[in-house]
Amino acid sequence: MYVYADNAATTAMSQLAIDAMLPYMNKVYGNPSSLHSVGQEAKEALEAARETVAQCLGAQSREITFTSGGSEADNQAIISAARFGARKNKKHIISTAFEHHAVLHTLQKLEKEGFEVTYLDVSRGHNITAQQVKDAIRPDTCLVTVMYANNEIGSILPITEIGAVCKEAGVIFHTDAVQAVGHLHINVKEQNIDMLSLSGHKFHGPKGVGALYCRRGLPLVNVIEGGAQERGKRAGTENIAAICSMAAALKDACDHIDENMPRVAAMRDRLIQGLSQIPHSALNGDAHNRLPGNVSFCFEGIEGEALLLLLDMKGVCASSGSACTSGSLDPSHVLLAIGRVHDVAHGSLRLSLSEYNTEEEVDHILKVVPEVVQYLRNMSPVWRDLQTGKREYIL
Repeated sequence: MYVYADNAATTAMSQLAIDAMLPYMNKVYGNPSSLHSVGQEAKEALEAARETVAQCLGAQSREITFTSGGSEADNQAIISAARFGARKNKKHIISTAFEHHAVLHTLQKLEKEGFEVTYLDVSRGHNITAQQVKDAIRPDTCLVTVMYANNEIGSILPITEIGAVCKEAGVIFHTDAVQAVGHLHINVKEQNIDMLSLSGHKFHGPKGVGALYCRRGLPLVNVIEGGAQERGKRAGTENIAAICSMAAALKDACDHIDENMPRVAAMRDRLIQGLSQIPHSALNGDAHNRLPGNVSFCFEGIEGEALLLLLDMKGVCASSGSACTSGSLDPSHVLLAIGRVHDVAHGSLRLSLSEYNTEEEVDHILKVVPEVVQYLRNMSPVWRDLQTGKREYIL
């Protein structure tokens, strides 16, 4: 059996998204900036897609800017808010210690330019509270940028409460909602979200396309210079095929969210319950307030890379919270931020489900993961030291 359980990394494109893309690859192929009829037909498709995305977020179409994905949207949102704040001598930003690197690296860049960033601690409950945000806000705070849900451990942050805090304090609030859009109910107006980033390939749309919601009245700074596309805020000819495909995928996800997500959450809970039976294991992330499809565990005495390779051989595609898979010897900053020690953080596993997964696939995962964990432990000198008492168990 083949099981794809890495949907937090990317999802398979739906047939609906593929079908929505095709007409704009060989029929409606005009440049939407062109004034002739072929270009204007493409322009109409672009604006219809913009309206669809806006409706799914509870926004206005003029508040949507199409980007190459979530990372670009994060960069533009954070840099724009920072520049706006600097004009008012406000150069303090609040974020969390377990943000995506698209946010963290942008903040580190701003720190080199003289901005001060407060990184909220997430070790308690593997989450933050709105009170932490409120306590951190200062007179010179120009931005709060907090992810909607963590991409590695699945914790859903108290976005509505944080939005209320930021509105009361008059501080711009941005959320990286890449993992949440299409999987959780979102309304930017009701939740007082000023800026929001999303990416199409996280909800069965295409890769390489995303969007930034920016509340009307807030100025956007260009991060890509060139033409006057996207109301002059994002240069480059729009990828009409990908944009229309993403809009169709997002509408489909939002239309079926109430039927799909409870079923996904039920499979998630089965996995959590089953994997919790493995000795010396620990669930990562908020135990209750977590993404419907996210399951993240640490297993003591093993290496995550070996676990992934052996699971792949047994037909299970998953990922590790460890950055070792990208060539680094350091474990995931997210796992370290929630308090996992290095030795434990290296033995991490993230399984992320979608509505395409089945109960039979969950059964297969529950069968092979304990087998592989035990196999690796049997070969591990660290595990042998733990069992003989030369080392003390951490989990």
